Amino acid sequence: MTNNVQEMESRIVRYGDLKPCRTAFIDAHTPGSDQKENFTIIGAGVSESADQHVHINDAPGFNIGAAGQPPRCRNSLHTHTTAEVFFILKGRWRFFWGRWGNAGEVVLEEGDLINLPTHMFRGFENIGTDYGMIMAVLGGNDAGGGVTWAPQVIEEASDHGLVLGNNGVLYDSRQGQSLPAGIEPMPVMTEAEIATLAEPSAADVVPNFVARYLDMIAMSDRQPALVLGAEGMLVDRPGFTVELLSRHSISDQPYQTDRHEVLMVMRGHWVVTWSCCSATLAPGDTCAVPPGVARSLKPSMTGEASLFRVVNTDDSAGPTQWPTPTS
Repeated sequence: MTNNVQEMESRIVRYGDLKPCRTAFIDAHTPGSDQKENFTIIGAGVSESADQHVHINDAPGFNIGAAGQPPRCRNSLHTHTTAEVFFILKGRWRFFWGRWGNAGEVVLEEGDLINLPTHMFRGFENIGTDYGMIMAVLGGNDAGGGVTWAPQVIEEASDHGLVLGNNGVLYDSRQGQSLPAGIEPMPVMTEAEIATLAEPSAADVVPNFVARYLDMIAMSDRQPALVLGAEGMLVDRPGFTVELLSRHSISDQPYQTDRHEVLMVMRGHWVVTWSCCSATLAPGDTCAVPPGVARSLKPSMTGEASLFRVVNTDDSAGPTQWPTPTS
């Protein structure tokens, strides 16, 4: 029993135990972005810093991470070649996109989810009044290989002592670091390359790539709400599916799957049971259930209860590009 309990706890990352990295990205010294905290919960993550702590070093076909930011702190403009999906755990957040961040924007509240299109510069900021947290699902086992920063982000970072090498590692002149022999600065996107990126309006993005929490809750009344997937509220094939479960979505009977399943609690407390032991998950906790393990899941108290369930698929790790989702 002790071994089972220890094994189960090793697959759970508690919100209160998350270990932040404050030097994860090239804008770590840039005013307005220098108070960000980055978290890698499952997988290799996308950090450019050797200081990044990895909580569970799995390779389920996607990564789980998080970003914590105080009010008015922003994540600078960048683009991805694989999925970048967020849900708002705490606070109120503005997502913006385009070459200069002014092509469109949307404000998300707690529980809302956004599946940001690939090949489009995007950024986000906490516009709430307290420290905010967004949880992320990133496509592929090597999500770090698909991130490119807007040229102005790289230029401004250089003014504050940071340079990104073409090996994907940050070097900080404030710490006496310089590019090693044989390492060149990461190439900056050319204007011709930038011209190939999308700049959709909010009217185009919001209906196809944003799911509101109350809509998901309504869809989950008698079964799990498929939020992201080939037949989901948001139609896409990024290499994983995302469902929202609420109190009446699922029975407490054991079930089993040959897929990786990650449970991310939004509201309430949930009891997950497997291998003759159980654990209670609280908001912000993440649980990685291995394939082939029979498990059961149920809320532990009355009141609102919801969680996001992420499951790997056989689709390649590259989601729909703008402009049209594919079925």
